[in-house]
Amino acid sequence: MTAPQSRYRRVDGVNLIEITLTGVAQLFNTLDPSPFHEKDLDADAEDYIVGAARELPVHEPFKLILYLPPGRGEPPASVDLAASIRNYFDYRRQTAARDVRLLLRQGRTALAIGVTFLGACLLLREILIGTHGTIERVFAESLLIAGWVAMWRPLEIFLYEWWPLRGTEHIYAKLSTMDIEIIAGAPKPP
Repeated sequence: MTAPQSRYRRVDGVNLIEITLTGVAQLFNTLDPSPFHEKDLDADAEDYIVGAARELPVHEPFKLILYLPPGRGEPPASVDLAASIRNYFDYRRQTAARDVRLLLRQGRTALAIGVTFLGACLLLREILIGTHGTIERVFAESLLIAGWVAMWRPLEIFLYEWWPLRGTEHIYAKLSTMDIEIIAGAPKPP
């Protein structure tokens, strides 16, 4: 059995994420009034780069190669361009790390509320279980169910929600330190 063919070229053990541009402005959000080195990437460009990084093996290096028409990728602009892209992904990494911290804080708060509510439901249930009426027993069982349902959200956060955000943070960290090469001219055929 052979390994699946990758959509991305591999040269000297490095996976290449390649983008052909008509100009540097195509890579950035033109509505962003920030200075060039602080501009947001265009949403489509970011989606493509992040999507490619997610598809590539986690522990293998990759490089972003930008192909610009001749005369549009002079060395000073190239240095600023690479730094701008790295700065953007470092900002996104910081944002993802903050989102993880906020979610875990929300999880701790939800857990405290859920455990308190579950305890109150169990205590009230114990009081009602001593009675012999059907309505009281139905209400007692309803309290047990309600108490455990209150634990749903904290368990969802701690079991499922935090790790995809942490994975996104790691992708952005890798993108913020990736090698970036700007080449004047069209890409070479594979």
